[in-house]
Amino acid sequence: MQNSLYRWSRGAMTWVLVAALTACGGSDDNEAHAEPEVPVQPAPEGAGELKAASALTTIRTADMVQALQAEDSKVQNLQPRYDVMAYRLEYMTTDASGQPIRASGLVSVPVKTLGAASPVLSYQHGTIFRDIEAPSNNAAPSEVAVLMASLGYIVLAPDYVGYGVSKGAPHPYLQATPSAAATVDFLTAAKTWRQQQGVPDNGQLFLTGYSEGGYVTLATHRALQEANSPHLQNLRQVVVGGGPYNVQATMDGLVNLVRNENNLLGALINPGFLHYLGNSAQREVRRALLKQLLPDDTDVVMDTKFIDVFLADDEPGLERLSNVHQWKPNLPVHFYHGREDRTVPYNSSATTVQAMQARGAGDLVSLTDCPASPAGHLQCVPTFLEFMLNTLAPEAQGL
Repeated sequence: MQNSLYRWSRGAMTWVLVAALTACGGSDDNEAHAEPEVPVQPAPEGAGELKAASALTTIRTADMVQALQAEDSKVQNLQPRYDVMAYRLEYMTTDASGQPIRASGLVSVPVKTLGAASPVLSYQHGTIFRDIEAPSNNAAPSEVAVLMASLGYIVLAPDYVGYGVSKGAPHPYLQATPSAAATVDFLTAAKTWRQQQGVPDNGQLFLTGYSEGGYVTLATHRALQEANSPHLQNLRQVVVGGGPYNVQATMDGLVNLVRNENNLLGALINPGFLHYLGNSAQREVRRALLKQLLPDDTDVVMDTKFIDVFLADDEPGLERLSNVHQWKPNLPVHFYHGREDRTVPYNSSATTVQAMQARGAGDLVSLTDCPASPAGHLQCVPTFLEFMLNTLAPEAQGL
């Protein structure tokens, strides 16, 4: 069992290492370099306000090829097309309490001919427990956002609250509203930056993510649709994999793991009776669940409020706080999941598709099974990336 519920291990992050498919593009600069912060024109204060932009480095295709050939890479037979320029943006969003907070994210731009427009791909990362792995702290040849940009996408990768410039603030783990806000506001800030810097996009937007990233992606799509956001006009498709969209089903699966590993504790944690436990028993159950979720050496503060709501058997509360599966999308959403996933149960995706189809989504939503053997959480990362790229490719223009 992995230490986390939706953990990207370094090995798994090699779905990350997938990026590329063909072409040309290059830079004469062999070394990564940091440049001074670029001042940004003042903008109205509020969510999505761009506060600062910094050029980080240029990553050469040769370095990405080398990263893809690393021993722990699970991605093969892919070739980057373009060098990539990486930038850190800082912007305003809101935390779990609805208070303004300064956050950050990575923008990866393919080096194309002058004036060539690119589609925008918003990539939401899976659960990470060390701030150094946040996208804007890891603009390296092996970073998934960089590799995807080498295919021709402008890739946006929000760090989320609790990482990057907001490190130390609690990360609102599996809390739908602040998770979506961090992504939507980054879309807004990145659009401002592109306009100011003359970085052309072709008007297409795609959303993707795996594990917690899949969860954040679906929460973002729902938020865009509910608010009739201007970004919705550009959104074409959403591809998500292995995500805990139905948090109740996910936690039920985690409880089963705890029950199987600890018979004495397992006798106390039958769903439907959790709220009858005494304080000491609830604390013990909580510790057992957190042990499954979080490693001992994390340097990120995790706000795991959803666990307390789950332990209180407060299903309506969990629906308000966390669940993102019961709504009807108006654009295609492609789900991907492994049937042997013990980290995020397959049932999370299956019940999400069922709930959306029951609301009239029909063929707009689909679920593809991971063909890996075994079809576990980490084993399905590489095949998810291949599935995602193949799904987007027919519609993405200007790659």
